[in-house]
Amino acid sequence: MVTAMSNRSVALVTGASAGIGRELALILAREGHDLVLVARREPELTALAAELKETYGADGRVVTADLAKAGAATGILEELGPDAVIDVLVNNAGFGGHGAFHERSADDDLRMLAVNVTALTDLTKRVLPGMVSRRRGRILNVASTAAFQPGPFMAVYYASKAYVLSLSEALAEELRGTGVTVTCLCPGVTKTEFQQVAGVEDLTLNVWPLAMSAQAVAEAAYAGMTKGKRLVVPGVHNKIGAQSVRMSPRGAVLRIVRRLHNSAH
Repeated sequence: MVTAMSNRSVALVTGASAGIGRELALILAREGHDLVLVARREPELTALAAELKETYGADGRVVTADLAKAGAATGILEELGPDAVIDVLVNNAGFGGHGAFHERSADDDLRMLAVNVTALTDLTKRVLPGMVSRRRGRILNVASTAAFQPGPFMAVYYASKAYVLSLSEALAEELRGTGVTVTCLCPGVTKTEFQQVAGVEDLTLNVWPLAMSAQAVAEAAYAGMTKGKRLVVPGVHNKIGAQSVRMSPRGAVLRIVRRLHNSAH
């Protein structure tokens, strides 16, 4: 049972086995939380739980789950037990995919939506009522600067992150005054395994020198979440980019993103 872990508050982090999720788990443990660590890769989660215990004295509950599967959120919470209290929910799990929409595997794109959109929505839906009733809680949803514009040749990924941003901002407003905050993290290019998984590691967008470390992004995310910020865009260059997209002609933005993602097209 999560409630028996210790007297520390509990944070649940999806996609905790690597990248931003792993760094957020380390920060949350450092700041006094026990962790529920969710991902598909059990060895990485087990090693992280041991690191959290040794370094910060935090308990880490490992829950292996494939968030692309129907009912994944229900399964996670059932494993934790009916008395589980989640004080912080970090919806970090997500992945991308590259290629022309009509050429990409339908199964791959639907799996992407299941993880990036459905699982995030379902976990939030199931955890939020308890937070509201206790009048405390924080939710951090990880989107991307991709959320601010469409993305030719990564169309489904960009659309999924636009959903995350829209949902998060709407919930943040709905929950004003309840003691519960929702923060949306929109990082730019970050040095993680995301690029390799998405098949975009060689594209111009992902090899530029301003890519941030996962640790730096996670620190900015945690600071923003604890302040109850609605939106966190780490890095001055990413903030400028996000604002310029909003003010630029839509057609020009689309052509720029197209060139960044697939110069052959």
